[in-house]
Amino acid sequence: MARRTARPTPPGHAASPPRGGRKAAALPPFRPVQLASLVDSVPAGNGWVHEMKYDGYRLLIAVGGGEARAYTRSGLDWSARFASLLAEAAKLKVRSALIDGEAVVLGADGRSSFQSLQNALKSAPESIDYFAFDLLELDGEDLADLPLLDRKARLAKILPKAAKHIRYSDHIEGSGEKLLQSFCAAGLEGVISKKADARYIGSRAGSWLKAKCIKRQEFVIVGWTPSDKPRSFRSLMLGVHEQGELRYAGKVGTGFDTAELFRLKAMMKPLERKKPTVKAPRAETRGAHWIEPKLVAEIAYTEMTNEGTLRHPSYLGLREDKKPEAVVLESEDSVAEATSASPIPISNPDRVIYPEAGLTKGELAAYYAAVAPIMLPWAGSRPISLVRCPRGRAKKCFFQKHDAGSFGDAVKQVAILEKDGDDQPYLYMDTPEGMMTCVQMGTIEFHGWGARIEDVEKADRLVFDLDPDVGLDFEAVRSAAFQFRNILQQMGLETFPMLTGGKGVHVIAPLVPRAEWPEVKDFAHRLARAVAQMDPGRFTAALPKAQREGRIFVDYLRNQRGATAVMPYSARAREGAPVAAPISWKEMETIDKPSHFRITDAKALLKRASLKALQGWGRADQMLPDL
Repeated sequence: MARRTARPTPPGHAASPPRGGRKAAALPPFRPVQLASLVDSVPAGNGWVHEMKYDGYRLLIAVGGGEARAYTRSGLDWSARFASLLAEAAKLKVRSALIDGEAVVLGADGRSSFQSLQNALKSAPESIDYFAFDLLELDGEDLADLPLLDRKARLAKILPKAAKHIRYSDHIEGSGEKLLQSFCAAGLEGVISKKADARYIGSRAGSWLKAKCIKRQEFVIVGWTPSDKPRSFRSLMLGVHEQGELRYAGKVGTGFDTAELFRLKAMMKPLERKKPTVKAPRAETRGAHWIEPKLVAEIAYTEMTNEGTLRHPSYLGLREDKKPEAVVLESEDSVAEATSASPIPISNPDRVIYPEAGLTKGELAAYYAAVAPIMLPWAGSRPISLVRCPRGRAKKCFFQKHDAGSFGDAVKQVAILEKDGDDQPYLYMDTPEGMMTCVQMGTIEFHGWGARIEDVEKADRLVFDLDPDVGLDFEAVRSAAFQFRNILQQMGLETFPMLTGGKGVHVIAPLVPRAEWPEVKDFAHRLARAVAQMDPGRFTAALPKAQREGRIFVDYLRNQRGATAVMPYSARAREGAPVAAPISWKEMETIDKPSHFRITDAKALLKRASLKALQGWGRADQMLPDL
């Protein structure tokens, strides 16, 4: 009926026998990486450590089961591109490990260069080095809750000093401003500052900050202006998303060598279109060739003008690890604001949101502030729909998924193509400030797409919502969840249960983001129908409620483009202030109801998240199987 999804070692993946007499453990799956916030200077004080900011590709390297794999920051498997690095990683004397770092190419002067890395990936991959700066898992132990310096100490111990290409990224404590000045004088990228005692959070949590020597970021290529040479061009036209809309950001005409000019022209020609990709001044775009916004380039520049265009831009290379939809204007915050502990002000904190429980907006805000570190890795950086109840859950509530900037800068927008061909600004957040801004605006529930903003067309999970008919007790749901787990297990999919805080349970199968929505929806629909046919007395896949009597509806519609599901740890706008909560399959045997946890249980939920039974919850290295 189906093939297993266990993944053999493909070409480019490094395999090696276990070292040092240790039995190899399973290969750790990808997890969201921690991101740094851009600030105007380096934070002061001894509570921060400072590292060099590298000019390369962010990579997670997973080691285990006698092999090694490399993942980009968005979860793409790039093992084939970094075979030389992985051959060295597979020889590390560990049972398993998940290492965070940056792949770079160093010049004779010791500086990393993104352009050199691009060239090396094409012709000399053996010249690529990897600077490891964090350790997330070791020998099956999740280290994310340990302080940064403890994680780095363990990292240093597993990296051989004589390693050829995998190196330890050192740091200094304090004196960050002097370090930044010396780096900038030497023509380096900048400084990454990290709180020495902070845990690792797979989002933009505020405990990592970056200060740059040179302004640079990604821009979308929207066209080119012609040259008198037929196979070349004069300049690239650039765009960037701001408030969910792609806008013109100027032109870049330097930084290309001859080979890159010809390569880019060959890539752009098939994407050419007649209609302008963005609104731009006529004088700037005379004779322009517009293209579909599919390519992303890294651009260095001195400043941005009042008109929003780049001054003195220079092309650095294409960014194949980032989708154009995720390219937004990066703004610099003041380091004082970024390091302050002041929360988002919550108006009307005494307003009763849950009348039956007497719980207030202030208490809801306190819950979200507490669980942000464990919720953001799941809810952050994916399109979000909000359930807003400004006057409380018993009054009028409404869904909101679009925004044009009314929430402020902390809540962001990603442009997503709609059926009518127009881009619409969908909400997303990636910081605690963004989450708390939504709460301040009356949000109770957070529902997310089954894909991240880095590539909204590829699902990173399957969600089967087991929704019982009125009158069915939770025992029926419990039994159904285990039956569904066993069916998916037979197909090679590892699953994880989540209490929805409503009536049912979600059975979640994480996916490597490779399959696109039509394939994912078709799989979910056909599986739901097959399960209903195998056990029609218990399950139904019928949409009309009249046909669900006495049975559990397998809601497969969560698995389609634009559909959302409640996020882990989201509160619910239901009686008693319940929350959606991850649990283990062992707990599923005895848990009493899907609304077991409430917003008053923040401390318990935080403690549970670090328990061994929930370490690795929601993470698995697996692909959509055949059905």
